[in-house]
Amino acid sequence: MKKSIKILSLLLIITTIIIACKKDKDPATTDFFVGTYHGSVSYDKEGTTITSSDGKITVTKVGETYNFFFGNNIPDITGVKFQKSGDNTYVSIGSGVTGITIDAHTLKMLVSTGGATWTANCTR
Repeated sequence: MKKSIKILSLLLIITTIIIACKKDKDPATTDFFVGTYHGSVSYDKEGTTITSSDGKITVTKVGETYNFFFGNNIPDITGVKFQKSGDNTYVSIGSGVTGITIDAHTLKMLVSTGGATWTANCTR
């Protein structure tokens, strides 16, 4: 009987430790910056300029890349990869899409590619 109680107690302790360790997940690994950001956005290409102080950007993830969907007839930016830079802040990497900094609360963007320039200063 004592042996059974010891085994059950040991199993209970191990189960408790395993469950507690699963909760220690870094928020950066859970795509914490996927969502909608609001603030000032602009787009400029070949004399066509679109600006909005009340813009919206929706960030989604597909596989290992992120997509930025703008309102206000601003073209979307897709296929962006990120690299961690500091505490839960990420910066965009790769050709043509450098200039995006994002964390759980802010999105800052200055992207120039193909003769077009996107800017954003948004929060959520």
